[in-house]
Formats: sequence, C-alpha cells, structure tokens
Amino acid sequence: MTHPAWEAARRSLDGLPAGGLNIAHEAVDRHVLHGRGDLEALRCVAADGTVTSVTYAGLRAATNRFANVLTALAVPRGATVCSLLGRGPETYVSALGTLKRRAVFSPLFAAFGPEPVRERLRLGRARVLVTTAELYARRVAPYRDRLDDLEHVLLVDADNVPGTRSFHALMAAASEEHTIAPTDPETPALLHFTSGTTGRPKGAVHVHDAVVAHHATGAHALGLRAGDVFWCTADPGWVTGTSYGIIAPLTHGVTVLCDAGDFGARRWYGLLQEHRVTVWYTAPTALRMLMRVGGDLAREYDLSALRHVASVGEPLNPEAVVWAQDTYRRPVLDNWWQTETGAIMICNEPGTVVRPGSMGKPVPGVEAGVLERGEDGRARVVEGHVREVPDGTTGELALRVGWPSMFRDYLDEHARYRRCFADGWYLTGDLARRDEDGYYWFVGRADDVIKSAGHL
Repeated sequence: MTHPAWEAARRSLDGLPAGGLNIAHEAVDRHVLHGRGDLEALRCVAADGTVTSVTYAGLRAATNRFANVLTALAVPRGATVCSLLGRGPETYVSALGTLKRRAVFSPLFAAFGPEPVRERLRLGRARVLVTTAELYARRVAPYRDRLDDLEHVLLVDADNVPGTRSFHALMAAASEEHTIAPTDPETPALLHFTSGTTGRPKGAVHVHDAVVAHHATGAHALGLRAGDVFWCTADPGWVTGTSYGIIAPLTHGVTVLCDAGDFGARRWYGLLQEHRVTVWYTAPTALRMLMRVGGDLAREYDLSALRHVASVGEPLNPEAVVWAQDTYRRPVLDNWWQTETGAIMICNEPGTVVRPGSMGKPVPGVEAGVLERGEDGRARVVEGHVREVPDGTTGELALRVGWPSMFRDYLDEHARYRRCFADGWYLTGDLARRDEDGYYWFVGRADDVIKSAGHL
C-alpha cells in the first residue's frame, strides 16, 4: 500500500492529459498549460559570463523539437539517449525531450576518460549521443566502430564532423508541436550509472513515477517555492544533476541557474549575488574549498537573497557546517540519498534545528532503520529476516521499500538487484546510527562501493 505522503505528493502533480505520468510534462508543459509560460525556467551562464534565458514556453517548444528529432531518427520508445555535455541549455533540452519521446535518458560525466565513457555507452546500448565536437573527438571517435548500437551522434557546436549530425540543424527542422503519448508511471525514464570504484559500473533504472519523489523532496528537503532562483552546482553527468539540477526545481516552476564556468570562489559568490539565488544546493567539497579561502571574501558580497544552503555527496563535517552558518548567516542543511534511491531520503528540513554532522531525519513517506550487522559488516539476514538495533548502535542503514523514485533494477543484472533487498528493506550498504531523537548519523561504508550521490 502506498504511503499517504506519496499519494498526497502525486495529487499535487497534473498527470498527462492523455493519461499516465510523464516527468517532462510535470517539469515543463503543465506550467505553460496553467498560464505560467512566460516565467523564466533556465538562466544559463556561459564560461565568459554571457547569460542565456529560457522561459517555460521556450523550454516546452525546444523539448518538443528534440522529441520530434528523435521521432524523425526513428528512435523507439525505451531506447537509450545519452548526453555527454557540460552545463548548458542543450543538457536540459536533450534530457526532457528524451523523456517526452518516452526514451530513456542517461547522462554521462564529461570528465571521464574514453574507456569509462565507452563502457557506459556499451552497457546502456545507447542509440543516440548528444555531445560536443571536442568530447566526441577525444572520448568517442577512437572506438566508435566498436559501439554497434550507437546510430546517431548529435553535436551541439559543429555541423561538418564525419559520422555526426548537427544538433541545432536537426532542431531547426523539427516542429515545436509534440503530444506526449500516454505514459505508464512504471515506464523506464532514467538510467544512472553509479560511480563505483571497483568492477563494472551498475546502471540503476528509474521510472517516470520518480517525479513524485523529486517534486515532494524539492519542497520538503530543499524548501523550493514560487519565485525562487535555485542553483544546483552538481555536474549534469551525475544523478544529482538530473534529479535536482533539472527535474525537481522545474516541477516547482522556479528559475534554475546553471553555470558553465569552472569553480572559483569569486565567481561563485558573484553568481549568488548577481542572480539573487535563494536556494543553493552544493557539495561538501565545495563548501570546504570555500572554507579554505576564508569568510572575509564571502562578506564582500550581498548574499541576502539566500534562504539556506543544502549539501549532498559525502558527509558534511560539523566544522564546515558551523563555518558556513557563521559565514553566510544562513542554515546549512545536509541530506542523504543514493543513485539507487533516486531522490533525497533523509534530510535536515528547512526551519528545523540542525545538528551539525547529522544527515537529519527521513522525509515524509520514507521509513528508515538501522540493521544488525554480520561479520562481513553488512546486515545480518537469518532465514530471510533482519533485525533493527537500538538507538545509538551502528548498523547498516536500510529503507522500507516502496517510495516512488526507488530504482527498479540494475540494467542486465537482476540477480545483483535482488541482493540489495531483504525482509522488505532496501540495504543501502552505508553504515549509520540513529540517536534518541531520531536524527541519523553517517558512519561509513560497509564495502568499497561509493554510492552516495552528488558531485561537484
């Protein structure tokens, strides 16, 4: 039975006019249908500071065009479309247009070397790749002949490269009108490869129903509301860059800031000031880098529009929380989730007391537990059953199954997927403890696989 919190969240979305639930409709089209098409959806800052602004109506037209491009290329429902891009409008258009076509969107990390890129394109059986001329030449072209499934490479910045086609030429020839076909909520939508340090990368499959959790946690964990300017610094090649760089904020109709420039303290503070960012979602690594620069620089900038800072990707140490709160005079809210969970599961909710170093408490609809460990460090499973440990005791963090953004499988590795579950729990592989007030504290990994989402 679905938890009432998720049912309420589902009712806050529209659903497709033709039936079902589609992420792209909830993120883009419904705002236009409700008369909000003139609102600014994207504010993309190029490396040289040039700003490109896209309204929700403009984003609807562009994503319709890309869905029609895929149709013209005979890309079928369920095929994989990969992006290998930096932060720019084409990332949003290719992701959401793919979902309108009911194909599967899979983002790739542009800083990967050729072999990790090739492996993910091969495992995902990618039919289409959207990328740049430079990344194609360096990461893909040398082994293109070994990627039998890759039929189309679309370049966003070139039109005469052999074996490729121009993204923008195809877009210009496509219609701005597209009707999203009825979409069952369980239709595969997203394929996110984990960043594991050993072995073959695992492809976590997520479905369109995940948008329910994206939308709900965008409000509960990030505090998004009408009129916000939201900046998620995560790279678009990782799950955070999709769930909270694209989907969650757009479902709330806010303005999403994206920056194609490299990290720099003055650049980042300048963006926060100039664009009046209200909610900033970044990584502990970034906060620690800013901490090393020192608080005096931050005080040179007007950050008064900022309500709070949220952080994910690795444990946020208490010293960084205290420093950031003292420096920015704003709450700093850590949260926890994984590629496999698809959305934030545990958070420090805006407006609540922050315990520096804690992940916070489960979001509404999520039941978390800490399970007794065996000698291998993982949850002890005896005759199919597990046992929770008392508060204050370290064990394996687990989640009761059933939230909308829970991954539905590992691509082509169903046996491996089944091993992630026991006795109605998803076993996260993370070690944690819960204090007497219900706050969760990250302790470490039960193995050497890094699942925690979010990268600078």
